[in-house]
Amino acid sequence: MTRTAALVPAAGRGERLGPGAPKALRELGGAPLLVHAVRALAAATAVDLVVVAAPAGSTAEVAALLAGEPAAPRPAAPVRVVAGGETRQASVAAALAAVDDDVDVVLVHDAARPLAPSALADAVVAAVRAGHPAVVPGLPVVDTVKRVDGTGRVLATVPRADLRAVQTPQGFRADVLRRAHAAAAASPGAPATDDAGLVEALGLPVHVVPGHEEALKVTRPLDLVLAAALLARRAGAGPA
Repeated sequence: MTRTAALVPAAGRGERLGPGAPKALRELGGAPLLVHAVRALAAATAVDLVVVAAPAGSTAEVAALLAGEPAAPRPAAPVRVVAGGETRQASVAAALAAVDDDVDVVLVHDAARPLAPSALADAVVAAVRAGHPAVVPGLPVVDTVKRVDGTGRVLATVPRADLRAVQTPQGFRADVLRRAHAAAAASPGAPATDDAGLVEALGLPVHVVPGHEEALKVTRPLDLVLAAALLARRAGAGPA
């Protein structure tokens, strides 16, 4: 039997979003970002378990928040809540430690991407099960990208044909993700900005599948406005 767990690191403050509650608990359309993200993961066909790494002093609050979710049209994956760490990497490691031994594929998803559709999670899992040790969704880069020095002087224009803006959920064979986190813990250096970076450090290949435009990351106040507009458009469109 094969099983998939989805990990959601949600212990960060999200200071670029401005003062207030931790970013994962900021509201979007009447519900916290975390609720939207977990709701979509739990509804994905391929996901059997969701593990949330919450702020250390808020695990009970977050568990109660997620337990109050309305019943889904089909049985949704169960949700566990654990205490996260001081960094995203530490929170992922804490969630990974709570995963059952029979789980062979693990997704890692940012709570700050509340509108990533369930179908994206299913597509990433399918690619891992097709034989890729690590899979990330990504979109072509549409802006011109410049490499600059510390003074702001342009050093080069980076060809964008081969560039991708990477999203989450990212998917991994469970053993690969455990190895990557163990290696990172044993040789701490500059923190990776995503888990695929830890796998790349092992020398293992990372495969890219098409991302989704609605899987945007809420980082700044303007992103909340954009996410709210997307959510309203979804509501106006009705059931898919």
